[in-house]
Amino acid sequence: MKTTKRHLLALSASLALAALTGGAHAQTALDDVMKAKAIKIAIPTDFPPYGFVGTDLQPQGLDVDMAKYIATKLGVKVELVPVTSANRIPYLQTKKADLVISTLGKNPEREKVIDFTIAYSPFFQAVFAPKSMPLASFADLAGKSVGVTRGAIEDQELSKVAPAGADIKRFEDNNATVSAFVSGQVQVIATGASVAGNMMARNPQLNTEYKLLLKDSPNFIGVAKGEDALRTKVNEVILGAKKAGDLDTMAKKWLGRPAGTLPE
Repeated sequence: MKTTKRHLLALSASLALAALTGGAHAQTALDDVMKAKAIKIAIPTDFPPYGFVGTDLQPQGLDVDMAKYIATKLGVKVELVPVTSANRIPYLQTKKADLVISTLGKNPEREKVIDFTIAYSPFFQAVFAPKSMPLASFADLAGKSVGVTRGAIEDQELSKVAPAGADIKRFEDNNATVSAFVSGQVQVIATGASVAGNMMARNPQLNTEYKLLLKDSPNFIGVAKGEDALRTKVNEVILGAKKAGDLDTMAKKWLGRPAGTLPE
């Protein structure tokens, strides 16, 4: 009788511990963040306009602003953790970062190893030109020279929509394409937002601006597998930012266009 009672007590204790451990596991990251009143967020510092080091040697850019925004909404301090494209997911998996906000696209391979929030910003290929040049539609490219990197996504998309009268000049890499535009060899450039952002930051005298969208492929925030509580909380922040117009404000500031409709 005593043995049975001991076994029942031991079983009850084990079940209680398992329930406690299981219940805490899904919320570990969020619990840790709120307890420490600090969140570690991985950001890029070599990918303008999403993340780069400013003249004051401090990180800045759209992803950096988003990281600070989330920390503010959670009521905690932010620790910005610089990452590269190669190590941003491993940093999340090894808990060197609680979130990854680093121009992260979502695909089936990545979804096997990490989870994603809803989208927070656009990442796009587009046509850029001087502010003084009116380009309301792709038909307006007729008679104009357009620089593009051979074989890139923007080259493929531009080929679908450019009018017959457009003079498309293809270059072998992004640097050559940018150089052609900056030096005046071409009047218009079709490129990715990151390349354009870097070019515009380095050459403000050109007064370049976003004109026409070629392709949109939004960015998502990476969360460690199983951290559903943290992912849900960040989703709430993103939805609130979308409703308040704050996502549009950040996108306009760094990309020259609103965030627009993002997938949820």
